[in-house]
Amino acid sequence: MGTRPKDVTKGHRSERVEPGTQADDGRDPRRWKALAVTLVAGFMSLLDVTIVAVALPSMQRDLHASAPAIQWVVSGYALAFALVLVTAGRIGDTVGRRRVFLLALGAFVVCSAAAGAAGTITLLVAARLAQGVAAGCLAPQNSALIQQMFRGADRGKAFGLFGATVGVSSAVGPVAGGLILQLAQGPQGWRWIFYVNVPVGVLALLLGLRLLPKVAPGRRERLDLGGVLLLGGGVLALMLPLVLAESGGVRRLWWLFLLGLALLAAFARWERRVAVRDGRPLLDLRLVTATRGYAVGAAIATLYFVGFSGVWLVFALFFQNGQGYSPLRSGLAVTPFAIGSALAAAIAGRLVERLGRLLTVCGLAAVVLGLGATALILRLAPGDGSVWLVLPALFLGGVGSGCVISPNVTMTLRDVPVRMAGAAGGALQTGQRLGGAVGTAALPGLFYVVLGAHPHDYRTAVALAVGCGVLPVLCAFGLAVHDWLRDRRAASPREPEVPHSHTHAGQG
Repeated sequence: MGTRPKDVTKGHRSERVEPGTQADDGRDPRRWKALAVTLVAGFMSLLDVTIVAVALPSMQRDLHASAPAIQWVVSGYALAFALVLVTAGRIGDTVGRRRVFLLALGAFVVCSAAAGAAGTITLLVAARLAQGVAAGCLAPQNSALIQQMFRGADRGKAFGLFGATVGVSSAVGPVAGGLILQLAQGPQGWRWIFYVNVPVGVLALLLGLRLLPKVAPGRRERLDLGGVLLLGGGVLALMLPLVLAESGGVRRLWWLFLLGLALLAAFARWERRVAVRDGRPLLDLRLVTATRGYAVGAAIATLYFVGFSGVWLVFALFFQNGQGYSPLRSGLAVTPFAIGSALAAAIAGRLVERLGRLLTVCGLAAVVLGLGATALILRLAPGDGSVWLVLPALFLGGVGSGCVISPNVTMTLRDVPVRMAGAAGGALQTGQRLGGAVGTAALPGLFYVVLGAHPHDYRTAVALAVGCGVLPVLCAFGLAVHDWLRDRRAASPREPEVPHSHTHAGQG
């Protein structure tokens, strides 16, 4: 299924195990418990991308905040999260993933408590920015620790659980936020959306100190500061107009897209120069050019998250503003997707070694059919009956999503050298966050455009927005089909031509 190119690993020492600790050979009996700790921490950090959205009206009233200021509670977290992913992954590769994971988790807990206690919108936004940085430092360590702790088929199972965590955390955010607001009623109830992270995070921190493997890097390396600045500037320039889209950011700051592309091109040239001079680049571009499956997997993930991330805000707008649902009921309306995703992702992790890219192809096809059917039903079905009719379609889309995220993570990262696992996982998640930023800006924007042209026609608005969300998923489907067919051609045995005169050699 692809071999590790020699030029990617050449000239680097392998990781060594600290004295007195168990060898990190993929057979540590505590590795599944350690995985559970990392997944709980990852679930919290990803959940906080979407869980806050349902509480924004309450926060705005209690803190007397303006609409642009309250927007930063969500967008500031997402922006800070994306900015540090690759750098944090590279630091984890260099100084130790366990160390970075525990420090980031501790910071996330502290920032969650600070956000819950914030008395002004300025303090809340500052806490959310710091919380986003901590989450961005935490996220790439999850996939890197899986590569460090697991081998063979167990790695596929572990990535299956990781993929389920990624998919479900995004899907259940609105439900979890609505449920917390329902239980913590009152003007200050929104604070518990942040406070709930504190006891869970402290428990995960204590268990992580006990269970995570103590593996030290074999060699300390200087951080590529030029690469950090160029990549950070490029990601910031691309994402800032998107996270400010509701206040006209795309219209006012469109030129930042051009600057961002220029900075990323400069980043690529810089990284090549650093690698040629036998330096240690922030992101070794041979991951893209020479590591089987990495480039196409990252592209599939980015395209998929454009549609996957954007539809949730569209559904929330439709059900709450168009149908008059409460935040909790709005979240419950889309839970079939989350259920299907969780069930399928855990199973898909066991099948990915056998089916490979075909699993992603089938999953993307199911997402296209599920979301496409959802758009048609919401547009055509009358009254509240559409909510019930759409449940099977959402469940089908969720099953497909579970067969996309976790297998794609496995196939994207399986041939990456363990010493580069953090940076590679960070780059993969940066693509997901960029895709998510595009989707959450474009699809709700289209929803509002349709409503502006046809006031109160929520059904047309939701159908067009969700339908447009299917388009990038279709593009990801095309890439997956191309990669699958290429794998089949590469795996097809060629029959050797045997001269007729030799067919009976050795007989008689």
